[in-house]
Amino acid sequence: MTAGTWTYDGYDPAAERLRESLCTLGNGRFATRGALPECAADDVHYPGTYLAGCYDRLVSQVAGRAVENEDMVNLPNWLPLRFRLAGGAWLTPDTARVLEHRQTLHLDTGLLERRTRYALGGERSLTVRQLRIVHMADPCLAALRTEFTAEGGAAELEVEAAIDGGVTNSGVARYRDLDGRHLTAVRTGAAAPDTVWLGCRTRTSGIEIGMAARLACDAEVTVRHEPTRAVQETRLRVEAGRTRAVDKTAALHTSHDRAISDPLRAATDRAAAAPAFGELLAGHRTAWEQLWRRAGIDVPGEPGRILRLHLFHVLQTLSPHTADLDVGVPARGLHGEAYRGHVFWDELFVLPYLNLRLPEVSRGLLDYRHRRLEQACSAARAAGRRGAMYPWQSGSDGREETQRVHLNPRSGRWLPDHSHLQRHVGSAVAYNVWQYCEASGDTEFLHTKGAEMLVRIARFWADSATWDDRLGRHRVLGVMGPDEYHDAYPDAERPGLDDNTYTNVTAAWVLVRALQALRVLPEPRRRDLLERAGVEAAELERWEEVSRTLRVPFHDGVISQFAGYEDLAELDWAGYRGRYDDIRRLDRILEAEGDTVNRYKASKQADVLMLGYLFPPAELQALLRRLGHHLDEELWTRTVDYYLDRTSHGSTLSGLVHGWVLARARRAEAWTFVQEALRGDIADVQGGTTGEGIHLGAMAGTLDLVQRGLTGLEARDGALWLDPAPLPELSSCGFAIRYRGHWGVRLRLEHGRMEIAVPRSHHAPVDVRLAGRAVCVEPGETCRLILPG
Repeated sequence: MTAGTWTYDGYDPAAERLRESLCTLGNGRFATRGALPECAADDVHYPGTYLAGCYDRLVSQVAGRAVENEDMVNLPNWLPLRFRLAGGAWLTPDTARVLEHRQTLHLDTGLLERRTRYALGGERSLTVRQLRIVHMADPCLAALRTEFTAEGGAAELEVEAAIDGGVTNSGVARYRDLDGRHLTAVRTGAAAPDTVWLGCRTRTSGIEIGMAARLACDAEVTVRHEPTRAVQETRLRVEAGRTRAVDKTAALHTSHDRAISDPLRAATDRAAAAPAFGELLAGHRTAWEQLWRRAGIDVPGEPGRILRLHLFHVLQTLSPHTADLDVGVPARGLHGEAYRGHVFWDELFVLPYLNLRLPEVSRGLLDYRHRRLEQACSAARAAGRRGAMYPWQSGSDGREETQRVHLNPRSGRWLPDHSHLQRHVGSAVAYNVWQYCEASGDTEFLHTKGAEMLVRIARFWADSATWDDRLGRHRVLGVMGPDEYHDAYPDAERPGLDDNTYTNVTAAWVLVRALQALRVLPEPRRRDLLERAGVEAAELERWEEVSRTLRVPFHDGVISQFAGYEDLAELDWAGYRGRYDDIRRLDRILEAEGDTVNRYKASKQADVLMLGYLFPPAELQALLRRLGHHLDEELWTRTVDYYLDRTSHGSTLSGLVHGWVLARARRAEAWTFVQEALRGDIADVQGGTTGEGIHLGAMAGTLDLVQRGLTGLEARDGALWLDPAPLPELSSCGFAIRYRGHWGVRLRLEHGRMEIAVPRSHHAPVDVRLAGRAVCVEPGETCRLILPG
């Protein structure tokens, strides 16, 4: 492998699902898994194509109850292209003898190359080379070139290409008891001898889908139709030592698209008008080159290679094309069906990187949240609250999509799911609004949509706070934190926990920022916003009060994860590690034993430590001081150590957060966790989950670890603040950012120096703050700063 490639040698059925996820190609609008085109969906292979924002809702009967779920839909499969010797069996790696097999993902150009050599008997063999793209310049196109080379004798081949509308959502084993047939009204036809089409729609959301495929080769192409497939066939004679090629170009449109009248007509026209494969590839490469210039990151060695893969998948899910779509950040990318394609809080880990490179994409993702602000207000009203209560899982329209039951694969039992109580997602939305506006200088957004979201979310937190006379504190009751293991107190009749520290501290932060935003709004805009929201001066005074009096519980000289945490039992960690190979999903292990993780001091990911991820040390200290507590290094160190000993790291985000928090204190330990975060998906450390879709938040978080964690980079108060803390294993990095009108501000950390280069422009100088120094870097200048020892 090189920094620009990711290669798999040999065919390994057990690893195929993982490879399909990591070899997914996309353009921010749609993506297709890296499945082999000659293989249908089965226990080994799972071809899938997913369109951002394309959801459908079905009701299934599970454990004697009706369960409603909304899923990101597996669209008609444009990939199928199979081949065989005339009159023989179809050749696949599962049914034929494979002499060589290699898949190479070319990260620089967004190209998946596959080369397989099949034995044909005797001395004869057939080499199949395929080049695949999902076009980054034209977000409605994908293309596949297949080259056949015969060796040891000529080969008479039959080739069949198809569009398959008989697909289902069945890529996640634990969802297979649920209805996964989302496509209906499938119909097929031919626009010309070389072009076939397939139309269908989703069953309940009614999204019309049009797909067309053009097949180009130097042989006659015939067409036939099956109930859910449009099929093209051709015969090729491949002489020994010669190569013949077949090019397949696919176009995808839906009724969500703008500037079209009919998705099927649009897809057919686009497929017919698309240039030949070589020209398509050239335009695609150019688009990727431009994207890498804007968003790339330069880190040497193996970490840099993994980071480049992570960035590749972030950009395939959230590209400049995403900015024009009504979509959020799917937790598992557009790479599979895990989490049903829902939007959680992962933008908290994704937007900090995009804000300084593709701010238009960040704004588009925040627009997704703003369009669902009224739905969040309706949810708050239904819960007896004012303001906006964003859902833990969001999909098409912003209602709560969290399942009410979930399957434990260990026990086979369907269990109540209370994760909708993770109200902290609203704080994540507010945090992203503020960080975007600080990085971009987008005052128009802050004064309009941003301020509206901040005010409504702040109002929810103030209204959720209950005064406790005994404690002399405001409390937030009946919630869940990001830890996710604990959803209730032991033997409690009702779910929910009280005074989750992460929830309360971030709620206080939201209240402070909302008040700050109101102070900087132009007076006419401020008056309009408060009048429309019905917020009066007395309510703003309450916000101020609650922001200073929300409870932060403590026990044994550390910050408590939630009130009553100290009363839980200690877990026999050594015993469980001895009995089980992997205890990351300790909650499932305990439930299968007839126990519950709610009884123990055990965390999937310690949400108290998330505060150290979100806030720089000085800001976190100021927040706790505002809440009446003194946070010094000794208290924070004790707290970190306490939860490190009680965390199973059952989330891919856990290693990232722990690595980030430890980077400034215990660098040797930090690197262990950073490595875990880097390896999370490529090594599938969660035991088979990556094959169901990548973990987008964790991937983006590793990029942000370099961007902000190692450099201490903050966009704050009209300046770039730097506080470098490089790890020995990550001591140098370089990247370009877009900051307040400046395109391509270059930062490089290396050999104890920080270099900042501002390209020529007519914009104002960039203010840089580092270790008590203030530097003004004029456009066209480069500044080199020696880091403090």
